[in-house]
Amino acid sequence: MTTSPEAEVTSGLDQRVELDVSGMTCAACASRIEKKLNKMPGVRATVNYATERAVILGLSPDRAPDAVDVVEKAGYGAAPVVEGEEGQGYADRVKMLRNRLIVAALLTVPLGDVAIVLALAPQMRFPGWQWVLLVTALPVVFWSAWPFHKAAWRNLRHGTTSMDTLVSLGILAAFTWSLVATIIGAEDTTGYWLGYGIAPAGADTLYLEVAAAVTTFLLGGRYMEARSKRSARSVLSALGRLAPSTVRVIRDGAEVVIPIGELKVGDRFGVRPGERIATDGTVEMGSSAIDTSMMTGEPVPREVTEGDAVLGGTINTNGALIVRADRVGAHTQLAQMAATAEQAQARKASVQTMVDKVVSWFVPIVLAISAITLVAWLLAGGGPRAAFSAALSVLIIACPCALGLATPTALMVGVGRGGQLGILIKGPDALEASGIIDTVVLDKTGTLTSGEMSVEAVHGSDAHPADAVLSAAASVEEQSEHPLARAVTDHAAAREVPVARATDVRAIPGRGIVGTVAGRRVLVGTPELMADQGLAVPTALSDAVATAAAGGRTTVLVALGDEVAGRIEVADTVKDSAAEAVARLKEMGLRTVLLTGDRRAAGEAIGAAVGVDEVIAEVLPTDKSAVIERLQAEGRRVAMVGDGINDAAALASANLGLAVVSGTDVAMKSADIILVRRNLGVIPDAIALARRTLRTIKGNLVWAFGYNIAAIPLAALGLLNPLIAGFAMSLSSVFVVTNSTRLRRFKPGR
Repeated sequence: MTTSPEAEVTSGLDQRVELDVSGMTCAACASRIEKKLNKMPGVRATVNYATERAVILGLSPDRAPDAVDVVEKAGYGAAPVVEGEEGQGYADRVKMLRNRLIVAALLTVPLGDVAIVLALAPQMRFPGWQWVLLVTALPVVFWSAWPFHKAAWRNLRHGTTSMDTLVSLGILAAFTWSLVATIIGAEDTTGYWLGYGIAPAGADTLYLEVAAAVTTFLLGGRYMEARSKRSARSVLSALGRLAPSTVRVIRDGAEVVIPIGELKVGDRFGVRPGERIATDGTVEMGSSAIDTSMMTGEPVPREVTEGDAVLGGTINTNGALIVRADRVGAHTQLAQMAATAEQAQARKASVQTMVDKVVSWFVPIVLAISAITLVAWLLAGGGPRAAFSAALSVLIIACPCALGLATPTALMVGVGRGGQLGILIKGPDALEASGIIDTVVLDKTGTLTSGEMSVEAVHGSDAHPADAVLSAAASVEEQSEHPLARAVTDHAAAREVPVARATDVRAIPGRGIVGTVAGRRVLVGTPELMADQGLAVPTALSDAVATAAAGGRTTVLVALGDEVAGRIEVADTVKDSAAEAVARLKEMGLRTVLLTGDRRAAGEAIGAAVGVDEVIAEVLPTDKSAVIERLQAEGRRVAMVGDGINDAAALASANLGLAVVSGTDVAMKSADIILVRRNLGVIPDAIALARRTLRTIKGNLVWAFGYNIAAIPLAALGLLNPLIAGFAMSLSSVFVVTNSTRLRRFKPGR
């Protein structure tokens, strides 16, 4: 896994400030603000155009006003992020654009109709008709188009350019041409293509309908873009909205409703049917089914009862619960999931860094091309009107909006959708890695298996029935904390086998345990323990132990008195969803490898059960990363899936690290993608979502680059009407945003 600069947060960058930024109209604006913020000493800042947010690392919260001042001096607005007020800036911007668009549309439609009729039918002209059109166009050109002019003026004051420079210059040039033509009575004799034929002489002396229509088209594009961005961001912020704002805490035996911020660890609170659980905790009273679908994507509600853990933000479906709060505020899984998804927006894909560089020099080049086009047409004898029209078309069609939106909008929707499905994508580098991996290495214990031993079978003898063997073993194991002991006692409880109190219990490390039950010595452990205690193990029993080992099961022998009475076979249980998950990975063309520190026989048994292509066993936790590096040296591009505990080094070494975690482990730093859904189908889902998001980004960029590369020469050659140029430019941006929002429809299992 290649570590991005953003991931290498040093101790000096452990503080963080987030700002909502207003006034940005394109990626060049975001780049400009980012450069200004990064000039502040000791900080590293990223500005995201799609989310309209700046993330500043290395800046203490008390210095947030300094950052706001830097942004405002650059000509933009900024304010520290306030929890609960997220999205108000979006709503205000959408409303502003809608109002200006309505005025522009209401005036442009009659203006265009009248202008075209008067241009094509000179006999219908009346004295002063040009002035009537000019007055009608004034509100559109100066009020409706004011956001473009304001941004262009701000850029001019700071000696920079942006797409708004192109738009404002184009609109004002068209209006100024028309004003001058009206004053001096200019008349051209050459026809002009309006998109449906060649107009007669004088048809396009005035460009008022062009100025008005371009303003309307671009405002329409901006309005749809703003709405789409707001809709896309709503996916990203959906996790944050899951937490309830109040909680019914229990005080002196009565329920008291308090704000969620006042809830403390250890508080007990009630949850009625249909309510969301306020925070992570443990059920102290009651039982119910919990709907976790909005957080994990699991469709089937999970049954919980006393002692079970529950997550804040999930829905209690049918029973009343009393829950003890274990984690509150920023420490809950929901809060960490939301924070991880949000932080992914602050990290830039390498392709986005390239796009930012392109946009920074793109506008000046377009201005130069427009000027060259104007001069070239005049020198070629094309006439002032044709020259001006071609130059104007270049200005309008070349706006790099689509380039600036291509990556961040797709990343925003993809990360947000992943959060809803229990897939936390920590940054764009994960998306890029997902496109190159060809091998998936799966850790066994805790990933493909439950990580907890369970009894597979209990075998007695003619003299000692299976239940008698289990009862004796559970009686001495009850006083042990060993995982095998827990498996035996849990199995005895499940089968309702009576357990007696053992005395003189003594654990023998590496061998087993010895005790006395009802006056009789009981030994539970390995064949070596039996030999050490002078007990002979029958050949048939030794063969059974070997057979179980070959199948990946561990056998403990049980001796009663001076006789080996039976055996208990235990094994780590394979998760129900493991085989299906592996099959889906193989369908995606990925080679699957099982990596385990367990014995080869156990690894081979699990590998055969789930259907992996290769098993690498008997690997120490410290050597797992070396295995990943060896696979990479063989030319494989590796994704590592682990439980995030002893797999940290391997997760960091892989091209793509995926951690299957729960609880507080949700913030694992070693992984690129964090998986919090229980069903292992989340593994292929995560890779599929990451790949689809990457494809969307690439598709957006191909469209955006291709559009500009193809459109500018056509405009310079005079083959595009300014009206059509404005419409096409707006359509390009809307296409990119709409294409990105299609990721909202991503379904698990596809």
